[in-house]
Amino acid sequence: MRRVTGAAALLSNARMDRLPAPPLPDWLDRLLPFRRYRVRVRENVMHVMESGPEDAPALLLLHGNPTWGFLWRKVALALGRAPVRIVMPDLVGLGLSEKPPPSIHTLDFHAGQLEALIGLLGLERVVFAGQDWGGPIGLAALEALKSKVKLEGLVVLNTVLGPPKRGFRPTAFHRFARMPLVSEAVFSWAQFPQSVLGFAQGNRRSISGDVARAYRWPLRDRHERTAPLALARMVPNSLEHPSVGPLRRIEGFVQAFKGPAAIVWGEKDPVLGRLRRRIENLLPHARVTSTNAGHFLQEEVPNDIADAIRYVLEAR
Repeated sequence: MRRVTGAAALLSNARMDRLPAPPLPDWLDRLLPFRRYRVRVRENVMHVMESGPEDAPALLLLHGNPTWGFLWRKVALALGRAPVRIVMPDLVGLGLSEKPPPSIHTLDFHAGQLEALIGLLGLERVVFAGQDWGGPIGLAALEALKSKVKLEGLVVLNTVLGPPKRGFRPTAFHRFARMPLVSEAVFSWAQFPQSVLGFAQGNRRSISGDVARAYRWPLRDRHERTAPLALARMVPNSLEHPSVGPLRRIEGFVQAFKGPAAIVWGEKDPVLGRLRRRIENLLPHARVTSTNAGHFLQEEVPNDIADAIRYVLEAR
């Protein structure tokens, strides 16, 4: 019998460990024409969506707070038959992944989960695209795996890739998340901020109807809504915050990256829109596309993002 080794063995093991994905209502299932499964990663179960051949180089697409892999569906569809394995996991606590207690959420925890998932899926060559918390979480995992996994390209969307500067002031959203009692009540009972995502957009109608419903659906149980507030509190409010150390490592990793890179930015983003220049300084060789989109720009400019990904794929 032939012995399976290397990435093929990891992929085989991942298949053996795959769990069926939870069913979706018909209106949501129609929006997600992808392979879906769950896999136990360390102590938690993660939900993953995929398209493309499983033996191709990987395109890893990572969302942030408070969304899930659904955010990337238009980009994945716009890429059509690109010769890559598109992998769209849900962060633990969000989407259809397991919902652990709020105390578990740290940047190091999420990076460790993704690091383990990459190993389980046998991903050895990766082009990475991240938005919001997906950017630093994904890059922290890839930095830890740099001796095992080759980062072949990088696409950055409205995110942060380093620690705050001395004297910084958190945004109004993140200051509100630190308010005792009232923030817990609003995030839990009012399903905030997933109930108002359209207000972070250049075109508010880009998240409405069934699309807005899709972002609320995984967190419809009030007792499973702890992650959005916990991830909001993962954003540093001082230079002594636990996220600062990992963010410093991520900044150094990005500065050292000389492979093909692209930045696609939503200038109408009320949270991170003003940070584009800082990202450009970290990746001075990156191709930059500036748009009038908001924070969740995958909903507004999926073709611009797909074009940036194709550019990076072709430049590898």
